[in-house]
Amino acid sequence: MPAHEEHDPAQKLHRIRHSLAHVLAQAMQRLRPGATLGFGPAIDDGFYYDFILPEPLADDDLPRLEELMREIIAEGQPFTQEELPGAEALARLEAMREPHKVEYARELLEKKGLATLGFYTNGPFVDMCEGPHVASTKELPRDAFKLHAIAGAYWRGDNDNAMMTRVYGWAFATKKELREYEQARAQALLRDHRKLGAELDLFTIDDEVGRGLALWLPNGAVLCDELEKLAREWEFAAGYQRVRTPHLTRGILYQKSGHLSLYKAAMYPPMKLDDEDTAVLVSEARRALPEGEAWDPELTGAYFLKPMNCPHHHRVFAARPRSYRQLPLRLAEYGMVYRYELSGSLQGLTRVRGMCMNDAHIYLTEDQIQAEFLRVMDLHRRYYDLFGFKDYFLRLSCWDPDDPKGREKYVNDPPAWERSQGYIRAAMQELGLPYEEVKGEAAFYGPKIDIQFKTVGMKEFTVSTNQLDFAVGKRMGLSYVDRDGLDKVPYIIHRAPLGTHERFVSFLIEHYGGAFPTWLAPVQALVLPLSEQFLPYAERVAEALRARQLRADVDRSDEKLGKKVRLGATRKIPILLVVGEKEQADERVTVRRYGIEEQRSLPLAALVEQVEGEVRARKHVRAWADLDAS
Repeated sequence: MPAHEEHDPAQKLHRIRHSLAHVLAQAMQRLRPGATLGFGPAIDDGFYYDFILPEPLADDDLPRLEELMREIIAEGQPFTQEELPGAEALARLEAMREPHKVEYARELLEKKGLATLGFYTNGPFVDMCEGPHVASTKELPRDAFKLHAIAGAYWRGDNDNAMMTRVYGWAFATKKELREYEQARAQALLRDHRKLGAELDLFTIDDEVGRGLALWLPNGAVLCDELEKLAREWEFAAGYQRVRTPHLTRGILYQKSGHLSLYKAAMYPPMKLDDEDTAVLVSEARRALPEGEAWDPELTGAYFLKPMNCPHHHRVFAARPRSYRQLPLRLAEYGMVYRYELSGSLQGLTRVRGMCMNDAHIYLTEDQIQAEFLRVMDLHRRYYDLFGFKDYFLRLSCWDPDDPKGREKYVNDPPAWERSQGYIRAAMQELGLPYEEVKGEAAFYGPKIDIQFKTVGMKEFTVSTNQLDFAVGKRMGLSYVDRDGLDKVPYIIHRAPLGTHERFVSFLIEHYGGAFPTWLAPVQALVLPLSEQFLPYAERVAEALRARQLRADVDRSDEKLGKKVRLGATRKIPILLVVGEKEQADERVTVRRYGIEEQRSLPLAALVEQVEGEVRARKHVRAWADLDAS
C-alpha cells in the first residue's frame, strides 16, 4: 500500500472497490464463459461491472458470484501493471476478443492522442485499466462486500448501442460498515415514493392506460395543485406571464426547431392524416431548414405529441412584433409533454412517459444573460429553501467537441458554445455556488445547469434545470427590434425549477417520508368525534375550516378514539382535532399534531385562524414553538 494511504482511508477504500470490480469480472467469466467486458469502476458505495453475457443472469445467481469472488480473493492473486504501445495494446485486446474494449482503446489512441494504454493483471484476468488497485487480492475484505442488484445499461450510455448486464456491489472497509450501510438503506427504502405513493393513495400506474403514464389520485392531485399554485404566485411576482399551448402539433414546428432531427428517438410516432393539405407547409419547411439538413416531407404535416413546450412558446413569442424594450420576456406554463422512454428505464414517477413540466422560456438580449440567469438560479434556491432540500449538487452540462456523434447531438457552432458556457461559468462564480462541470450532457442548443438529486435507492436524477439556448431562436426565425432599429435574434433561457410534477413529487414524498407540511398535505386536518353524538359538531368544525379553503375531513367511523388517532397518524395527516362533550359545549377543539407529543385545546375560531396563517405562510411546523413564534 502506498504510504500516503495509511492516512487516507478514502484512497484505500477506492482501491479496494476498484479491485473488487476486477474480481467480479473474473468471477463472471468463470460463471459465464464467453462473457465480454464493458466498464467496471468504483462508485460511491461500491462498484459495478458491465457485461455482454452468453445467457441471462438472475438474482439467484448473485450468491454464487459472491462465492466465486471469495475464492479468487483467497487465492491471493497479485495485481500487476504494465503499459503497452498503442498497436500492441490493440492487438492484445483483439486477441482477448473484447470488442467493446477495442472500440474504447481506438478512441483513446486516435481521438485522445494517447501513445500507450495501461493494463492490470490478477491471476488469469487481464483488463485495460489505469488503476489504482491493491497489491494483492489478499488485501480485499472477504466479508465487507455484497452483490445487490442487476440492471440493464447501454454501452457508453447510448441507446443506439448494445444493452449490457450491469452487476452492482456494495463494498466497505469492514463488515460492520457494510452491515450499518445495509440497515440504513433498508430504513431509507421505507421512504421509497412507490411504496408511500400506494400507502397514501397518491398515484397509480395502470397497464390499461399505459406504462409510464401516471394517474394522479385525489390525494396526489392536491400535491400537483399546490405546486402549481406556488409557481403561479412566485412567477407572477418575478414578472412571468402565463400561456397555454396544445398537447400536439404539426411536424414542421419540430423540423424548424431541430427537435425532429435530434430528438426523434424520444418522440412518439407521428399521426398522419389523409385530409391535411401540406403543400404549403412543405414549401415553407424547405425555406426554413438550414441548407443540407435532412428532413422528411411526409412528417411536415403529420402531428406529434409534444415532447417539450419550447417550440410552442417560441411561436407565442413570434405571434407579435417584439422590441428590446419588452425584453426579458418571460413566458411560463405548466405544460404536459410526452416522451417515449424505453420500457426498461421506466421507474415509478422518476422516469415516466407523460409529465407535466414547470416550464418557462425567457427571451432576452445578450447583455441581459448573466443577470437573468442569476435571477433564475435564485428562484431555484428559494424553492429548495422552502422545501428544506439540502442534499443535492449542481452540474454544468457542457458540449463535448470530441464526441464522435457530436454533429448528431449538438448545434455545430463552437464559438457560440464557448461563449455561452462562459456566461454560465461567470454567473455561477458570482453566485459562489459549487458545481461539477461535465462534458457531453448539454442540450443540443446550449449549455445548462442541472440540479441533481439521488433517490432513497441512490439513483441519480436531474430534478431541475436552467438552460441557455443560443441556437434555436435563429432556426425558428425569432427576432426583436434592437435600439439601433435592426432585427436581432434573442437568446433564450429554458428553465424548470420545479421540474415535472412526476419527478418533483417523487422526491417530495421521499424527502418528507410522506409526512407533508400542512400547506402541502392532501388532508390538512381530520376531525375525530369521540362518539356519534358529537358528529354534528365535528361536521361544523370541518365546515369552518373548508370555508377558509382548508382541506378538512371527518372520521365518521365508530372506532374508538385510540384507533382513530393511530389511523390518522398512519395517513400522516398533520392535524388531528378531537371533539367531545367539553369541546362542543365550549366551541373548542383539542389539537394533536403529527410528530408532536404535546396536545392543546384551542377555541375553534382561533384554530381556524392558526391553520389558515400556517398554510398562507407555507410553514413547516415541527414543534408548537414554530406557531407560537408567529
